[in-house]
Amino acid sequence: MMAQIINGKEIGEKIRKEIAEKVKELKEKGVTPGLAVILVGDDPASQTYVRNKHRSCEAIGIYSEVIKLPESTTEEELLGKIHQLNERKDIHGILVQLPLPKHINEDHVIAAISPEKDVDGFSPVSVGKMMLGQDTFLPCTPYGVMKLLEYSGIEIAGKHAVVIGRSHIVGKPMGQLLLQKDATVTYTHSKTKDLPSITKQADILVAAVGRPKFIKKEHVKPGAVVIDVGINRDENNKLVGDVDFEEVEPICSYITPVPGGVGPMTITMLLYNTVKAAEKTLGDK
Repeated sequence: MMAQIINGKEIGEKIRKEIAEKVKELKEKGVTPGLAVILVGDDPASQTYVRNKHRSCEAIGIYSEVIKLPESTTEEELLGKIHQLNERKDIHGILVQLPLPKHINEDHVIAAISPEKDVDGFSPVSVGKMMLGQDTFLPCTPYGVMKLLEYSGIEIAGKHAVVIGRSHIVGKPMGQLLLQKDATVTYTHSKTKDLPSITKQADILVAAVGRPKFIKKEHVKPGAVVIDVGINRDENNKLVGDVDFEEVEPICSYITPVPGGVGPMTITMLLYNTVKAAEKTLGDK
């Protein structure tokens, strides 16, 4: 049995076409969705991510503004910039690219973004609403995973989902979104004892551990759906996931590749959230 490859690039393109239609409709009503991205410092990976977000916005007609600030920017200065963006009517979404320099408190920065513009879905208000199952902006990567499962026709209700990782950005919200779709969810992490004995029970296995090729065939139940959120570089500087693809693919039913799986969905759902934020302002016009 060879697994069916879940093509995040293709699914992302389908969703982006739907988003582009919504952008067109909003523009006809006098609203151009606007996203502001703040980049502090010169981290090369962050610069690449921001550049990709900017291009993706332009491709579907979203106004994109990139604000580059020096590494020496103080927390107070950054919070002041966020406050300005909170007040602007032409900006519907605000994203601060993480990680931030060590002298800036990420929690303070995330909390400063208006919940109406928190298109990353990281603020305490967004997280609280997500936990309660209320309408809110969902974190882009876990939301993208849910869309991959939906578009691939994979049933979630009643399945045992195991999440490897407990970060605020992926692991924790991933489990909550699966729970809301009636999966039975188990969280595992670096302190979990005998990890394979738990992961091997999973009908849906989500790897978000940040270690290249960490998940081997002994971690995976035959026929499981395997979602690889990891983006790492191996010893040859090749882009690989948290899952050893060659070893795991022959025994699972569905699998996401790296690159081309979860990655394209993260920016797609950011675009979706930005348009959703713009739609919410229609009643204010």
